[in-house]
Amino acid sequence: MKTSAKSRAWPNQRWRWLLPILLVSLFVTTLIWLPWQAQRMEANERQEQLIADTLWVEQAIQFQLGRDEEMLRQIGTEISAGKLSPPLVRERFKTLLKSNREIQRIVWFDHHDVVVASTADTATDPSQRKPVSEPPEFNAAEIDRKLRCLAPVADQANKKTYLMSCQIPLINANRRVGSIVVTYYLSGILEEMVPWWFAQENEISIIDLDEKIYAKRSSGGPGKNVYTHNRALDLPNVTLMLRTNSNKSEPKLLSNLLVLSVILLSIGLIWSLLALWRDINRRLAAEGALRQQVSFRTAMENSLITGLRARDMEGRLTYVNPAFCKMVEHPAENIVGRLPPMPYWAPEAYEEYRQRFTQLLAGTVPSEGFETIYQRASGERFPVLIYESPLVNDNGVQTGWMSSILDISELKRAQELARQQQEMLHASARLATMGEMASILAHELNQPLAAISSYTTGAINLLQSDHSNPDDKQLLLSALDKANAQAQRAGQIIRSVHEFVKKREATREPVDMAVLMQSVMPLVELQAQTTYVKIQYAIAERLPLVQADRLLLEQVILNLTRNAIESMQNNPPELCVLRIVVRQESGCSAEQKPVAQAVSHCIVVEVIDRGHGISAEIAAQLFSPFFSTKSGGMGMGLNICRTAIEFHGGQLSHQDNPAGGTIFRFSLPV
Repeated sequence: MKTSAKSRAWPNQRWRWLLPILLVSLFVTTLIWLPWQAQRMEANERQEQLIADTLWVEQAIQFQLGRDEEMLRQIGTEISAGKLSPPLVRERFKTLLKSNREIQRIVWFDHHDVVVASTADTATDPSQRKPVSEPPEFNAAEIDRKLRCLAPVADQANKKTYLMSCQIPLINANRRVGSIVVTYYLSGILEEMVPWWFAQENEISIIDLDEKIYAKRSSGGPGKNVYTHNRALDLPNVTLMLRTNSNKSEPKLLSNLLVLSVILLSIGLIWSLLALWRDINRRLAAEGALRQQVSFRTAMENSLITGLRARDMEGRLTYVNPAFCKMVEHPAENIVGRLPPMPYWAPEAYEEYRQRFTQLLAGTVPSEGFETIYQRASGERFPVLIYESPLVNDNGVQTGWMSSILDISELKRAQELARQQQEMLHASARLATMGEMASILAHELNQPLAAISSYTTGAINLLQSDHSNPDDKQLLLSALDKANAQAQRAGQIIRSVHEFVKKREATREPVDMAVLMQSVMPLVELQAQTTYVKIQYAIAERLPLVQADRLLLEQVILNLTRNAIESMQNNPPELCVLRIVVRQESGCSAEQKPVAQAVSHCIVVEVIDRGHGISAEIAAQLFSPFFSTKSGGMGMGLNICRTAIEFHGGQLSHQDNPAGGTIFRFSLPV
């Protein structure tokens, strides 16, 4: 019985001793592993911090070099324009040299590589007598975009100091007129552009791919080669590296052991507070995450160029971002909390604002946005594009409205510039059309002028005749009347040409298409005379008026008929027929942004030829700019026609003629 009891007690005794041993072993293992892991983590953190700081320093150097280049390019622009004399350039160079001590000298060379102005004495500095030579494949546009630098060379005065020269070419009308050469101390770049705190903790140097050292700075002592990082400097034509070598050593294991021992001994003291600490830690983490999110969202809103505005359900302004305040030139404290009318409302648009505000409160704001005008504090008006959307909280309840406001002043100016350029293009096309018709116009004008000459000669002969005849007076009046008619005919031709080619603003007015076709018929017939093309018109009666620019429509008709006439040059006489059909249709479509919408009625004009037709390959590019099937064509005629028709809200298209040839068709909404 004793033996069995002892045997049963032994396992309990064994586990009683084994458990503390296991716990002690785990404690010792943890005590050894934690310091080693902490040491590795600290080493990794130091290396990552070194890489981040090196990147920051590299960007600071690039920024300062870019700033120096920008200032020199500004001086170069004034030199190319002839606005600066050599003494003034020298003074500008010296001023720049004083504020940028990393620059050793600045030299201005003319197009013969002769020094014009310099911050140093060229007589004692022969290195300034010739700039960086141009490569054989000189491209002014490419060189004008960035610096061109040479590999570092030793300073003649101090062989331990290396200099790097970079050239900025001076370009005027795509022609090199000189250059500016700036020379940097590589050591000065480190002294002036590397922060003192970074130099205290690291040895920083500039090296090449062969690890040749050109400059070094180590205010806090030499690096210990434990934490190092190389970062390439992005310089044109030169490959240099920024090398950082930290003067910190490996983390000490003993200090980590002591800290860990203190932490382990303190565990027993703070065991009762663990639950409270965990709760506080979670709370702080949540608050920190919330602050981070708020900071991130605030920074994002402050960096926007789009104005943001929040209003409650009563229309009271509750929030504006800095972009909106800058846009309307009112501080946030002056407008937040206000109800309409707002100080940035333009007086002439009050009625529109009140109508929009009523729609906002009723919840019928258009989702696609709308344009209006605002007034800055200075009184300046500017166009804006506004998008309104409901402001919903976490529970899905709408608490107000959020607005995005875009200043579209630049967009409006760009649209106006594009419109003016389009009008100039139309005017050029009309001039080109008249140029092609010059010989025909000369022939057409020659007939009335010859008739005028004949009638006036006959009148002079009658007046000089000695024989008086009662019928002579009637003959004289008839001749003068015919001469007057021919003179009016010539004048009408000249006025038509002048009206067609003169430059003016595009305007819309009620236009009768039948009257317009009658006015353009003589010019169409002039184009058809040289190729003996027969013109046939089919114009419907009682056509409604269209709001259009008369000259733009005349230009479209002349371009389409000229193309049709040219396509029938090689046709037999019986197939040289050009038909122009003008009629009214219903159910047309109008080009309106954002999508094409149906209109009830429109005027349709068809130009039908019997020419060679249009192949599928050409049809795919027919309306593309600068595409032409003519050897001397510019490829802008049909593109201009389509732009002019779309300007009127219509469409221009083409299709094959069943009888052979092509039908060009355009519609104009009534």
